[in-house]
Amino acid sequence: MGFEAAPRRTSAEHASFEPVLVFEDVWKAFGRNVIYEGLDLSVMRGEVLTIVGGSGSGKSVLLKCLLGLLRPDKGTITAFGEQVTGRTERDMLPIRQRIGMLFQGAALFDSMSVGENVAWPLRARGWTDEAEIAAKVEQVLTLVDLAGTQRDMPDGLSGGMRKRVGLARTLAMDPEVILYDEPTTGLDPGNIKMIDQLVVDMQEIVGVTSIVVTHDMESAFRISDRIAVLWNKRIEWVGYQDEIATAENPIVRDFVSGNVGAA
Repeated sequence: MGFEAAPRRTSAEHASFEPVLVFEDVWKAFGRNVIYEGLDLSVMRGEVLTIVGGSGSGKSVLLKCLLGLLRPDKGTITAFGEQVTGRTERDMLPIRQRIGMLFQGAALFDSMSVGENVAWPLRARGWTDEAEIAAKVEQVLTLVDLAGTQRDMPDGLSGGMRKRVGLARTLAMDPEVILYDEPTTGLDPGNIKMIDQLVVDMQEIVGVTSIVVTHDMESAFRISDRIAVLWNKRIEWVGYQDEIATAENPIVRDFVSGNVGAA
């Protein structure tokens, strides 16, 4: 295959896991641009599921539909046993509070220090005890190997460090699920491997469920328990790493060999 796969969960373990997120018969279009036609996907509790797909296939749209930022035209999305589709903004808050997201550019506030950036969602949720806030900030920065950077400003950070601060800010809210939207885009090979390792570490140390959207198959093989291939407006194939090498689906083989264009 050309990629070194990490020792992750295998297909034999599948039956012991329960779905925490379920997409069922999801349809979505923007005018004449049809994104999904009957998409189905289940995400198991505690796994790292990576979604790969060609340019414009709608990988990031799936995350926005899960968060209620976009509404599917048809079908249902369930999170933590509760239906997401059809909820009002107010009703979405309890769901969103259980899901963290790391955006492509980390989305840091450049006018705030690292510590202030990480503390921002805590204050937004009503935390007022400065000692508790400082302790939480230190805890999550340590998790991403950035202890002692609280006073640094974002404009002095490398791209990899900015991504790690963004992850720390996400972790500060103790999410059950983390969504990663192209987390390694624009990074050098060393930082890509560092971010990949952090995704795995967050699963093993914190126990979160992760959905990673990426076009980087090397990253996908380093971090994934399962890989889902989004193609032709639906999930073409989903399976564990021990299954992908023998997959007979020609689209899957094209992705593994690198013959499908990046998103």
